[in-house]
Amino acid sequence: MSSSKTPTQNSASGGYPHRHLLGIEGLSQSEIVFLLDEAAEYADLDPHRHGRNALLAGHTVINLFFENSTRTRTSFELAAKRLGADVINMSVAWSSIKKGETLIDTAMTLTAMHPDVLVVRHPDSGAVKLLSEKVDCAVINGGDGAHEHPTQGLLDALTIIRRLGKLEGLKVAVCGDILHSRVARSNIHLLTAMGARVRVIAPPTLMPGRVEELGVEAFTDMREGLAGCDVVMMLRLQTERMQGSYVPSIREYFHFYGLDREKLAHAKPDALVMHPGPMNRGVEIDSELADDIDRSAIREQVEMGVAVRMACLDILTRPLRTGRRR
Repeated sequence: MSSSKTPTQNSASGGYPHRHLLGIEGLSQSEIVFLLDEAAEYADLDPHRHGRNALLAGHTVINLFFENSTRTRTSFELAAKRLGADVINMSVAWSSIKKGETLIDTAMTLTAMHPDVLVVRHPDSGAVKLLSEKVDCAVINGGDGAHEHPTQGLLDALTIIRRLGKLEGLKVAVCGDILHSRVARSNIHLLTAMGARVRVIAPPTLMPGRVEELGVEAFTDMREGLAGCDVVMMLRLQTERMQGSYVPSIREYFHFYGLDREKLAHAKPDALVMHPGPMNRGVEIDSELADDIDRSAIREQVEMGVAVRMACLDILTRPLRTGRRR
């Protein structure tokens, strides 16, 4: 990955020929590298020094979130505004969807507003893809059900690269609620495509069936799974998606699957600690470890999120800015 040039309106977008960003699965390694390279360039810019970029002046980005999200929505909003776009945040709680409007009706309404990019988060897997087929603009998946969260996968990968210098050959452990996690799926698809060795660690009740078919190694013992890992990525317990009891108690979950220094000692001595947020301190990760600036990259993940989303907005709108529609 290079970071020698500044993103410009004239940059070629041939490295990513797709109209939308709906998931990591199915993207080629070269397409992933292109997205990461563009994001790395934005990460190297000083937003306070360069100020507001007018690249997307006159363009409209709509954030349509059917689920609450502070981090992702704010990150997309900040990314769009730094590029000079007009941003509309549509709160489902105050929208016609709560009055019984269907997803297709919503798509028709949004199309009439002529947005350039639609960022969508939805609780149902596949809903964002359906919406993308009904609107006349680029669509970015901000997370759909337990399916994918592609920009999270990209920002996690960029964080690892900037801290460890590569992805290929690294041993990465993804730990926690694998069953309900769209973050886990996007990371698995991206990391395996880029040549990393991925392990998933979870209690049996939170481990998807036949998960090995995704090209990962599965462990139910935390210490065994962490052995020799370069990166330890913790996941939030998705209690809002759980019907019934998946763990005996929060205390017992932390005892067996929460990351603390004793368990982390089984990974490499300089293993990187990550968490996509929001964190449940004392549940998935010990608070002291989460705040350890030498081991934790959690703050950098947030910073890389804006850079990745700026890059995605830039790339998906290039055909509009150059007069070519995909």
